[in-house]
Order: sequence, then C-alpha cells, then structure tokens
Amino acid sequence: MLLGIWNKFKQGITIWSIATLPGIFVLALIIFFRLNGSLQFIEWVTLDSFLRLRPGEPIDERVVIVGINEEDIRRIRNYPIPDREIAKLLRTLQKYQPRVIGLDIVRDIPVEPGHAELVEAFKDIKNLIAVEKVLPTVIKPPPNLPLKQIGFVDVLSDDDGKVRRAILGTYRPEDDKKYAFSLPLRLAETYLLGEGIKLSSGIGGTMRFGSIELPRFFANSGGDVRTDDFGVQLLLNYRNGRERFRTLSLKDINDIETGRGNPNLLRDAFGGRIVLIGVTTPSIKDFINTSAIANLQPPGKIYGVEFHAHVVSQIVSAVLDRRPVFQTWSQGWEYLWIAGWGILAIYLGRLTQSPLKNLVYVAVASLGLVGIGYTFIVNGWWIPVAPALFVLVINGAILSTFYQYDRFLKSQIEIRQHTIERTFVVIHNGPLQTLARILRHVQDQDLEQDQLLLDLQNLNYEIREVGEYLKLEALNRKESLRLGSGLILDLKLPIRNLLYEIYSHTLQRNFPCFKTLKVKAYSFAPIDEKYLSIEQKQELCQFLEEALCNVGKHAKGVTRLCATGKQNEGWYTLSIKDNGAGIHSDYEGQGTKQCLNIAKKLRGKFQRKSLKDKGALCELTWPIRSKSWIFARIGRNVNLI
Repeated sequence: MLLGIWNKFKQGITIWSIATLPGIFVLALIIFFRLNGSLQFIEWVTLDSFLRLRPGEPIDERVVIVGINEEDIRRIRNYPIPDREIAKLLRTLQKYQPRVIGLDIVRDIPVEPGHAELVEAFKDIKNLIAVEKVLPTVIKPPPNLPLKQIGFVDVLSDDDGKVRRAILGTYRPEDDKKYAFSLPLRLAETYLLGEGIKLSSGIGGTMRFGSIELPRFFANSGGDVRTDDFGVQLLLNYRNGRERFRTLSLKDINDIETGRGNPNLLRDAFGGRIVLIGVTTPSIKDFINTSAIANLQPPGKIYGVEFHAHVVSQIVSAVLDRRPVFQTWSQGWEYLWIAGWGILAIYLGRLTQSPLKNLVYVAVASLGLVGIGYTFIVNGWWIPVAPALFVLVINGAILSTFYQYDRFLKSQIEIRQHTIERTFVVIHNGPLQTLARILRHVQDQDLEQDQLLLDLQNLNYEIREVGEYLKLEALNRKESLRLGSGLILDLKLPIRNLLYEIYSHTLQRNFPCFKTLKVKAYSFAPIDEKYLSIEQKQELCQFLEEALCNVGKHAKGVTRLCATGKQNEGWYTLSIKDNGAGIHSDYEGQGTKQCLNIAKKLRGKFQRKSLKDKGALCELTWPIRSKSWIFARIGRNVNLI
C-alpha cells in the first residue's frame, strides 16, 4: 500500500515538473524582459488605456486658462505678443482678484512696444508667477523678479514621446546649490498658502503640503525601467473628461472690458482662482503629447498651458479633495505579484488538463486581472498588469499543451496496457485452461495417446483461433469479447444477457470438476446500460468466466454451483459460490491477480475464500455510481438446469 502511495506521489511530482519547468522558464523570461526594459512600452500603453477608460470628471473650477488663440494673434497682427498686450491683460486680470496668476509666456527679452509697462506690471502684481527654462537649454526669466515668483516650464517625455510625469523641482545646472521650482508647483504653493497650507519637505526628499505627501517618482517606479529620476518628479494623473478646465480667449476678456460683455462673468471666472496665461493655437506648436486623455482635439495632444493646468490641478486637488496621486509598489511586491499570476497559470493548467476548460479559466482570470488593474488605477495605484497578463496567458497556453501531451502519453500507455491485459485474459481463459487440463491428465497418466494427440490438436486450433481473433479485433476494433470456449460475444448486448451466455457456455467446457455438478443455479439482476462502459462490461464478463473456470479446475467433489448478481444499498455484487473442496492455498495465481485488477478498475472489492461448511466463494463488489441506476424488480426464482 505504501509503495502504491509513493508511486502515485512520484508520478504527480513528475507531471508537475514536466509542466512546471516550462512555466517557470516563461515566468523568468517575462521578468528578464521587464528588468531590461523590453516591456516598458506595453506597460505605458496599458496605463494610458486605463486612464482613458476612467469615468469623466467635472471641470476643475479652481483653474482657469486664458488662451491666446489664432484669432487673437490676427487681431493684434504681431507675434510674439507685444509686452503692452501682456501688461494690459495682467492688469485686467488683477482687477478681478485671482489668487495667483501664471504667465506661461517667455519674457526674457523685451518685445516692443510696451516693455516698460510690462516691467511695471511685474513690480506691482505680487501674485504673478513668471517662467524660465532650466533644462536642457537655459532661458532666463524676466529680470528683477524675486525667485519666489519664478517657475520653470520644462517637460519630461518618455521614450515614446508621451509625457507621463512632471518635474516639480531640481537644482539649477549653472549653480547646483540653487534649487528651482516648476511653474505648477509655484502656483499650487501660492494658492494653498491662501488656504493656510504650507509647502515643506517630506520623507526621502518628497514634497509635502500639510499632511499630504506627494509620492516621488523613482527610476524604476511602476513600468519605468532605469528612467532618469533627477530632481523631484511626480507621476501624472491627468483629469479626464470632455472639458477639463474653463478656457477664455484674449478677445473674450477685451470684449467684456470694452463693455460688450458682462463684467460679472470675469469676476466669477477669476476671483480667488488660479489663472494660467498661455498660447492655444496650433500654428505655434506648443504641444504636449499624451494618450492618457480621451476625446482630445487634436488627437493625442494638449497645449503646454493646459499641461501645466493639469499638474497644478493634480497637486491642489490631492491636498484639498484627496484626489488620488499615483503611487507604485516596491519592486519586490511587483515581482511577487507577477510570479503569483504565473503560478496561478501553472495551477490552472494542472487543475483543468483540458484545452477548452483551460482557455475559459485563463480568459476569466485575465479579465479579473485587467479589472483589478483598472480598479487600482482608479484608486491611484499603478501596478504591473501587462507582465502579469503575459505570463498568465502564455503559461496558460503552454501548460495546457504540455498537459495534453502528458495525457496523450498516459492514454497510449493505458491502451497498450489494456491490450496486453486483454490478450492475456483471452489466452488465459482459453488455450491456457486447456493446456492446464492436459497437463493434469498427463501427470495422472489417465489419458490415452490418441486422446492426448486429439487434445493437442484442439489446443493448436484454439491458439490459432485466438491469434486470428486478436488480429481482427485490432484491425476492426469491434466491441466484442472472445470466451475461452471460442464463443464471441457482442458487448453491445445488455450485461444481464452477456452474463447468462458466459455462465451457460463456460459450464459446457471440458473441465473435470464440472462433471460432478448436479445443481446449476444463476440469477442476475439487470443494470441500466448507460452506467456501464464497454470496457467495464468486458471486465465483468472476464471476471465471471475466470471464476467459473476456477470452479471447473479446482472445486473437487462440487455438486452445486450458484452464480448471482444483486444490488444492495448502492453496491452491486457478482458472486460465484460452490460446495466443492474449498481453497487450500494462499497462492495468488494469474487468475486471482486478474480479478484484483478488475476490482481496482471498478473501484470495488474482490474476495476469494473458503466457506465455513464446505466450498468456496468468489465475489466482486463495486459501487453504483449514481442512485438513478434502475434495477428491474424481477422475481428471484432460481433456474434449475
């Protein structure tokens, strides 16, 4: 028993290793590709796709964009916009008391006319933030402005040209002891200061507003691999929706100022808000590329001023509204997550071992993985979905193939074993029984030479007949069974009829102990055919024939033989009982081993024992697989022959 358990355990380990090793190899390959950055692009695409699929958000009323468009440029008839027009716009906006104004227009050199007016405006408007560039080409800010009123507008793009992160602060290239802040951070700092919330340093060089710490981007955050994480960078959580911010043109403001509009509209639009001034015309080509926002015009592009609006909106909304700011897991957790999905794929392949079921399970698991990734994105976490999906789908497909191959090999082995067993049974119940009878007569020296020659000729005929039967069976694969008597049974017949045929024909065989029989009794309760396979019917027939042959050979002095098949409490019992000499040896011959093997296949029990009074019992009992088995309620009158 322990040996059998150990063999099953070793077989299970072998199957697992056959399928697990390729699965682990695929998992290692995916992790290798991710580590060297080969999966970076697909992870970016996945992130952008999730962001586009998010529910639309309402307009951020705190941020207003004043966009100088193509119509404004034609009206002014000059570009760059003269300093006088900029100064006039700043004075107009200041009248409506915005909390902070960001001028996303470079003014490092005068653009006449009106430069002196612009310089005066810069001096007077203390909540104005002007811009500079620090990376890689330095563009100076307007002169004579304090550092707290200057923010840089540099943008970092990924290798695919899309912008997914913002740089909030960095040391100046010309002086690494001076720190520069971005325009959106300066705007957010000024706005939140009005709410009583100050900017401070957080853990690990992060930036903090009150109790809210902005998660810092690192070189391997999320799907990025060895990205330059200089300064303090922030993953972008773009606002999604058809209209993200309120946008007014320079003409709209001039019309209201000249009495052609309602001035209360400007007061409502700008009072206490963040105002960003920039260029919003395609001809200037101040674009930022992004695939994270749905329904963009032009597709995949936003104006630079709108990009800065997204960044400042993200910071302010995170602090005041607890809007999610993207965070990522540590690398250890990310690769544990990927490995977990790879192991799940291995388990699903081992669990199902069916291509169709495995396909369904992998599809359901993949949808679940995508749903989990989307849920995490909505709640502000960027987790590795694409690598986990790759390892799940690839392992699911590969392992199913390996399991099917293993299953095919096992089925071929089972077919081969079944063929060997069936060939042996046909030979054992036929020619070998005849040979055993001849040998017994020779040992007893009670067989004349002529009779011996005749018996040997019959044995030769039986052997040849068995060979021809097996050859035809292999070619035609007929559902038939050859008895030792030479009778060929059609296994499509009901099992009850087959058992009757076997009983009557086997008792007619020339076995010495059958000659003393006086009472031959049988009674077989029927079994619904849909619960018996051809192989099971074959095994039951072989059991009955073997048991009857044993009586004919060994039950000396037998006068009564009874064969019955009956059902009781979910079990069916097929028994052969005689009143012969009983069993005098514990030796297990091939017949007994054959019966034990049949019992094992039927998940039943076999016993062969001597009875207390006289005789022997050979019995096979197996469970009925369904309570819906139908047994005809037929009277058990014993047929006497």
